[in-house]
Amino acid sequence: MTPITEVEGRRLALSNLDKVLHPLTGTTKGEVLHYYATVGAAILPHLRDRPVSFLRYPDGPDGQLFFTKNPPPGTPSWVSTTSVPRSDDPRARQVVIQDLASLMWAANLVVEFHTPQWRTSSPAVADRLVFDLDPGPPATVVDCCRVALHLRERLAADGLEAFAKTSGAKGLHLLVPVVPTPSEHVSAYARRLAVEAEAELPRLVVHRMARALRPGKVFVDHSQNAAAKTTATPYTLRARALPAVSAPVTWEEVADCAAPAADPEKLVLLMDDIAPRLERYGELLAPLFAPGRAGIVP
Repeated sequence: MTPITEVEGRRLALSNLDKVLHPLTGTTKGEVLHYYATVGAAILPHLRDRPVSFLRYPDGPDGQLFFTKNPPPGTPSWVSTTSVPRSDDPRARQVVIQDLASLMWAANLVVEFHTPQWRTSSPAVADRLVFDLDPGPPATVVDCCRVALHLRERLAADGLEAFAKTSGAKGLHLLVPVVPTPSEHVSAYARRLAVEAEAELPRLVVHRMARALRPGKVFVDHSQNAAAKTTATPYTLRARALPAVSAPVTWEEVADCAAPAADPEKLVLLMDDIAPRLERYGELLAPLFAPGRAGIVP
């Protein structure tokens, strides 16, 4: 029998709670749902008012993975949706996760959460800038941390404040709160900084996606600032063998990881790490929402 639970007055049917989703730790779907219930207060501000795209992995990372932007079949009427600008479908809509009940409904589908850098009230007008730092083996997150420190200083020179989080995969993300600015302008600025970083750190950085250029270097992916692109939402679990989370880290942790002979495993943050980190550090990305912290994109 499928368990029924109530969340904020909404009745939810939760299925397959004993199914193992992350094989290396034996993490079950029930444990994943408990994780999202526990970190709801942290993840919800990053989801609210942003159309969400889902990477679904209902049978774990070794099963079928598929990306969907449209509301899944059977989406409850009480789950918010919004129209989104798409050239291929002028009537397109996407889910917006506004509350804990909607979060738990989506988590029951077994998904990664991905969101754009703009809000539903202002499509294609970014309030965040993002860099996705992706290491090409044998480079690791240690190299990403070195690039992150460089970009942090470069952004600060333009009056912009950067915050770091793990990607939940191999790399690191930088998030920058900005005064609402057309995505096209933010994208051009981000690309300019990526090109500059490659010129200043040619042995470490590449700004182009071509695989042949990336071994041993960090790809500074600026493309996710485009209005049509999305980035893994802070605190989302990733479809990996381990229950890794895209989680915020301190700049002290980034600097430690950038040191010679640093252990890249130090920045692998798993589901069970997050509640203790929230207890210790609070919400490290809270400044993204603070008045006065957003900078003007040059």
